[in-house]
Formats: sequence, structure tokens, C-alpha cells
Amino acid sequence: MRLVATTFAALLLVLATTARADETVEYEKNTVLDFDEDTIQGDLTRPDGELVDAKRKVSHSNLVRVRESFRDQVLESVGEL
Repeated sequence: MRLVATTFAALLLVLATTARADETVEYEKNTVLDFDEDTIQGDLTRPDGELVDAKRKVSHSNLVRVRESFRDQVLESVGEL
């Protein structure tokens, strides 16, 4: 039974690969599109009014915190040099 299933699977694989080999598609290297005879007609439409929408200015807290002991640490590191 296992031999029959393996043979059937191999046969399906061979048939699938041979069928795909026949479906080769060749495309041209360059495609030229000609728009010389096409005419575009229309009107320019603009909005009737103006819409101004501005949000109020939001105040945020400063995310950078100044360290109190920074100056002391810098002066101490100079002494170590």
C-alpha cells in the first residue's frame, strides 16, 4: 500500500513539473505607449471657502531634569585627572 501511495505521489509531482515547463511567457524588452492623439478636457475646480482649524497651544512639562549635583560631580572628576 505504501509503495502505491509513493508511486502515485511521484507521478503527480512529475506531471505538475512538466505542465509548468510548457507555460513560459515571453515579454517584450521595451513597451512604447503613445498618448499623442489623446485629449484631456475638463475644468479646474477649487474650494468655495477656506477652513482654518487650529488647536490651542498645549503646555507640556519639561522632560529634561537638571541634576542638582552635576556641577559638584564635574568639579570632583577634574581633581581626579
